Amino acid sequence: MPSASFPSALQVRPFRREDRDQLTALVNAHAAAVVPGAGVSVNTVISSLERAPEEYVTDPWVAERTTLVVEDRRRIVAAAHLLRHRNDPDVGEDYRDTGRIEWFAHMPSDGDEAAQLLVSACLAQLGRWHVRARFADGQLPVPGVYGVPDAWPHVRSVLEGAGFAHTGGVEVLLLAPVAALPEPGPAPLPGLTLHRVLGPLGTRLSARADGTEVAYVELDTHLDRPERHARPGGLADIADLELPDEPVPGLPEWLLGEARRWLELCGVDKLLTYADPDDAEEIALLTGLGFHELGRTARGWTHRAD
Repeated sequence: MPSASFPSALQVRPFRREDRDQLTALVNAHAAAVVPGAGVSVNTVISSLERAPEEYVTDPWVAERTTLVVEDRRRIVAAAHLLRHRNDPDVGEDYRDTGRIEWFAHMPSDGDEAAQLLVSACLAQLGRWHVRARFADGQLPVPGVYGVPDAWPHVRSVLEGAGFAHTGGVEVLLLAPVAALPEPGPAPLPGLTLHRVLGPLGTRLSARADGTEVAYVELDTHLDRPERHARPGGLADIADLELPDEPVPGLPEWLLGEARRWLELCGVDKLLTYADPDDAEEIALLTGLGFHELGRTARGWTHRAD
């Protein structure tokens, strides 16, 4: 029997709660192409459409939010989340009176029609908001997924075709299996001790000599809070890493070995970090410590007015 063929019935409309499972599947498909095994729960996706409490500086600047989806015979084939920032003095100058496509997702297997309809609807919404500038990003509610990653050429193509240009920087995303980090071992210098304290960005493992801090690594182990994620996580990231200007042989390996010891106790099995693509020395250091490059992401997209 020949397979049935149906004409396209694409419709752009606002998100409805009944879309939540399909929207989450679309978000997770994009996230998993960037970070191995990444995925968030339905509740996380729905909550992120309403507010972003972790963005405690910029989230209060948001005046309006809207989520658009493209439906094809009850199947969600594309979606985008948009923000409008207030035009008030307390809003940061770069954000004041701007509109943003916070993220844009569509499956490349569904062709360009759905994506083109969606990006046109996004631009129309930004136009109705009468904002002074229009930006785009790929900030999913998933750790390590932001900007437009090189794993999403289909998204980049749509944004560029709609008049968005990359005006920001590029970051390298690296990941290490915790088991690939250096094994814990003795300190590389006599009198060097490790101290664990709460730092500004996470748990700080501080290397001290004669009471003076000489190096530290801060670990954010709360990326995979169980209420946020669809599956057991085990993901953390390096929130900050400081080493002395004059290299100390064995110090990075010892510090990351102690990080490995702590992460294993936390049940973490993967560690993310980020680097400037022009900093070859830092990338070489990280790869020597067990990290490998997952990809690169382009941050900062600005719409060029006709």
